Amino acid sequence: MTLHKRKSVATILLLALLTGCSPAPSAQRESAPNVQAKAVQDASESERLGTKWGDDVDSKMTTVDLRRTSSEPIEQIQIRYVDKAYKGRAVNSMSLLAGKAEFSMEDDSGTLSIYRDTGNYYVHGQAGQAYRLVYHNNSANTYEIVASVDGINVLNGSAASRYDNGYVLYPNSNLVIEGFRKSQNAVASFIFSKPDDAYAANNDNGSISNTGVIGSAIYELYDPSEPRSEPPQAYPADTNNGYAKPPQ
Repeated sequence: MTLHKRKSVATILLLALLTGCSPAPSAQRESAPNVQAKAVQDASESERLGTKWGDDVDSKMTTVDLRRTSSEPIEQIQIRYVDKAYKGRAVNSMSLLAGKAEFSMEDDSGTLSIYRDTGNYYVHGQAGQAYRLVYHNNSANTYEIVASVDGINVLNGSAASRYDNGYVLYPNSNLVIEGFRKSQNAVASFIFSKPDDAYAANNDNGSISNTGVIGSAIYELYDPSEPRSEPPQAYPADTNNGYAKPPQ
């Protein structure tokens, strides 16, 4: 699907999963960088982790027609993870968009602690542990979340791009991403694993060198079914070129 632009506003077709999701556009694609996360570099080989293709989880999606308000993400974050105990200040969630939204991770026992060190964020995981990505919207705005795990697009298994379409995060609601999407009705759960067993290492579009990192790119969305009032213009004639038109 081609990404159409008009006055820096990108028209996109999204698929809603609880809060929504979408197929990837064919234009303006940019592959995720081949990043060796600092957490992986600092960890021993035995501490490195990836994310494998897990059990089926019911997860239905529907189609919605929304537009991005800009062609570039308004915020991007990365979380690195290994089987290593981190020290320092731990938080339950990361503040996004100046507090308008939050990101956290959870397993079957509850929220996973997120550690911050020199501007980087880390999570301690263990092989065999299922986890989920959780986004909470504290605002009246609608956002799109383009999520990647180990450099893989969680919607279609391709090499991730920040310009892919993603899940819709509706106002004052939660979005929970539980796995790699395998159909309109199910996902394969995210499970921490050894890098050799990771989906990225066993996918022609992936790379074992990208294991250990989770990405989120965030866009604000405009819903055409909810008209927005335009601000008043001091010089409205400047936007009209040509001569006078007859009355209608």
